[in-house]
Amino acid sequence: MTPEQQQALQEHIQAISKILYEDTSKEKLTNLAGIEEAVRSQMQKHVTPEVGVFLSKQLQTQEQGINED
Repeated sequence: MTPEQQQALQEHIQAISKILYEDTSKEKLTNLAGIEEAVRSQMQKHVTPEVGVFLSKQLQTQEQGINED
């Protein structure tokens, strides 16, 4: 990963973190176990599925390119 990509990734992570924080019950954020549970839940609910869809689409695009050659 280039330094520019690392910087962009960090900026996006901060923006996502802020949104997920605003959507999390503050009662869950009172101890480390609660924070870990909230992070895992939010990631599984919102982030991981979108990353999976993106990667699946990338694979389909690559396969189409191979099949067209």
